[in-house]
Amino acid sequence: MMRIGMILDKVFPPDPRVGNEASALINAGHEVFLFCLKYNNELDNEQINGIQVKRYLTNTLEYKLSALAYTVPFYTNIMSKKISHFLFEHKIGAIHIHDMVIAEAVFKANKKFNLPVVLDLHENRPEIMKLYPHLQKFPGKQLISPQKWKEKEKQFIKKASTTIVVTQEARSEIKSRLDSGKIVVVPNTVNKSFYADAILDKNIIDRYKDKFVILYLGDTGLRRGLLTAIEAINGLKSKIKNIKLIVVGSNSSDIILKERVKKYGLENFVDFEGWQNVSLFPSYIEASDIGISPLHKNKHHDTTYANKIFQYMSFAKPVLVSDAIAQKKLVEKTKSGLVHQEKNVEDFANKALKLYDDKELRKQLGENGKQFIENEFVWEKVSDNLVDIYKELF
Repeated sequence: MMRIGMILDKVFPPDPRVGNEASALINAGHEVFLFCLKYNNELDNEQINGIQVKRYLTNTLEYKLSALAYTVPFYTNIMSKKISHFLFEHKIGAIHIHDMVIAEAVFKANKKFNLPVVLDLHENRPEIMKLYPHLQKFPGKQLISPQKWKEKEKQFIKKASTTIVVTQEARSEIKSRLDSGKIVVVPNTVNKSFYADAILDKNIIDRYKDKFVILYLGDTGLRRGLLTAIEAINGLKSKIKNIKLIVVGSNSSDIILKERVKKYGLENFVDFEGWQNVSLFPSYIEASDIGISPLHKNKHHDTTYANKIFQYMSFAKPVLVSDAIAQKKLVEKTKSGLVHQEKNVEDFANKALKLYDDKELRKQLGENGKQFIENEFVWEKVSDNLVDIYKELF
């Protein structure tokens, strides 16, 4: 079988997608070597769940230069030397690039090896960059061009043997704008172990046993839509006396969310739990009645899934999601929840109230979601597409 070199421009662990993909390929008989970065005294070499992890020293200057990867060549030049060493040292037979920040460095390093390259686009980076606060003002706005990143993405897709995306919508979006090569969908979703082997924390479950819990898991950046949920709670608290919004996650913009809670006097109705270990996610989900993903619509969110919706579904919880296209289509197709108009507080509140009033509906939607995960969308099934890519390369 093949010696696959995965290239990640971050530290590892944690990165669930990288870990899941590596494990799937190892289980299929391949060897996986992971190029990743380290800042401190982490081990240079380590085996994690069968993955041969190879860490290369970096620093905060190099990290900052990564944002300018397609403005000036410094980051690409620095990383390509490290990647060349990695490819030669471990006799890599095929390259798997995780996301596009480090892609040009990989293609540069690969010129002397001429190995097949799989480009794994975790997200629509050029589109999501348009939403970054530091690109709205000087000097980011002047130095970093999302359009230049879009052009680079196009070049990389054409150079790659195969490109991986996370949704059918992302595949369609690429196909609509360029005559590309092979594009394969490998979604993010949950491992069976996430729900089948979960160890529940009784303290968390007992804490919320008398509440009607609306749960949000993950990054809490404003584009994720939590202000919509918070404002909806302000209207719902008089109709659902025991309502509780639990937010498990964090972002630098949390101060804005907390100020909005304070403005409406919702301190007793909203709990900010901060970032928690993923091992505690099942306990929060078990304690909940509804799981939410109120994403704002944009070209990135319309073509991706928030992994949280699959985490909710795996525990038979109904979901309440915004009408960002990919998640709207999925929830409607699987009949696993309700859809609200993005940023529409009244619509969010009405849909939440509908779920509160109808326990049988909650149960049925939750069961539909669980069946979908178990029968079609658990990682052990969707990863077959990934394994097939390397069967063809081999």
